[in-house]
Amino acid sequence: MMEDAANSNGTEDRENMFLTVAIEEAYKAVERGDGRPFGAVIVRNDEIVASCHNMVVRNTDPSAHAEIAAIREACRKLNRVQLADCEIYASCEPCPMCLGAIHFSKIKRLVYGAKAEAAVAIGFDNIIADALKDTGFYQKVNLEIKKAEGSVAIIAEQVFEKTKDKFVVP
Repeated sequence: MMEDAANSNGTEDRENMFLTVAIEEAYKAVERGDGRPFGAVIVRNDEIVASCHNMVVRNTDPSAHAEIAAIREACRKLNRVQLADCEIYASCEPCPMCLGAIHFSKIKRLVYGAKAEAAVAIGFDNIIADALKDTGFYQKVNLEIKKAEGSVAIIAEQVFEKTKDKFVVP
């Protein structure tokens, strides 16, 4: 029983470490004027392959979400289009476009910090929350999806409130 608790704490510490990097990326997006407060990290064998933030404004590209940028970078670095041996950590619950890209890249596991409603609360389009609600989509994808809990989840949700005055939601 003690061993299970130790493994659980080790897994949680590991997840919190990678989610913290994704949250730092979310702040970078706003601080640099690159985009909205979203970050993502792709991990393979406990090593970060790609760490990216939202680049929509900088690239004038509505598809340049943090998760998409991270997938693109990881695919380039690993020289392949399937990332089945990778995990993705996102500062916020991914939108339908990003979830589709995660699915098509064959990433095996998604861990996210804030619920989409945290972004909606400060004016982001509620399509993220509404599109996945009661659709069973999460059950249909071959992907382990986990919502972070504890202090790292709270920190992830605070990103929106702390940065809302630094960008304009269209």
